[in-house]
Amino acid sequence: MSNIALVTGGSRGLGKNMAISIAKKGLDVIITYNSRQGEAEAVVKEIEALGQKAAALQLNVGDASSFDGFAGNVSDILKQVFGADKINFLVNNAGIGIYAGFADTTESQFDQLLNIQFKGPFFLAQKTLPILADGGGIVNISTGLARFSYPGYAAYASMKGAMEVLTRYQAKELGTRGIRVNIVAPGAIETDFGGGTVRDNEELNKQIASITALGRVGLPDDIGGVVAFLCTDDARWITAQRIEVSGGQGI
Repeated sequence: MSNIALVTGGSRGLGKNMAISIAKKGLDVIITYNSRQGEAEAVVKEIEALGQKAAALQLNVGDASSFDGFAGNVSDILKQVFGADKINFLVNNAGIGIYAGFADTTESQFDQLLNIQFKGPFFLAQKTLPILADGGGIVNISTGLARFSYPGYAAYASMKGAMEVLTRYQAKELGTRGIRVNIVAPGAIETDFGGGTVRDNEELNKQIASITALGRVGLPDDIGGVVAFLCTDDARWITAQRIEVSGGQGI
């Protein structure tokens, strides 16, 4: 039986690339979507075309009160589609970006980022512990902005910094179950994240490329394979690590 990975926000962007990359490693995949069910179902078909089982479930990661019900839905779909009762890996990918300077960030924006980027992954991992297999793993997602600073991302990057600390604590406390916990920190990537600014703003794209050691802005394909690697036995001795995948941005 194949191992199973649960990837939040797997219907598009980096999450889609992660899900497909994981499937190419021979794992079955459950993805979540917030509102784009059609796109999620298309990803399921792509994964099935690779010879792996897949399913999509609706989840708003900003609503922690829904996580008990979601865990129940995962248990049901595991039995129905995969003939299993556990997932092996949780990838906490789903998120949003809000561009606002420190002086202009509203409490509403802060709370939205807190709920989606930190509170959501914190309690989703907690609620899925009973259905996460011993010897499995959690992959959290951070950002290069937790290391280097661009004006306009104070709140967003702070939440990701909190995720990096949480990752070390999860690794420490879940290690007794053989569960590995790591965090991947992408640099600037050409996706529709944050309104597609990095992808669509040619001037910004060139500026970021000019301060990146490998001379270009990142692509989704640069990230998904790293996450997929962490969901394999090849990464069995890696835990509590922050792995930046930025092409050497801002070094």
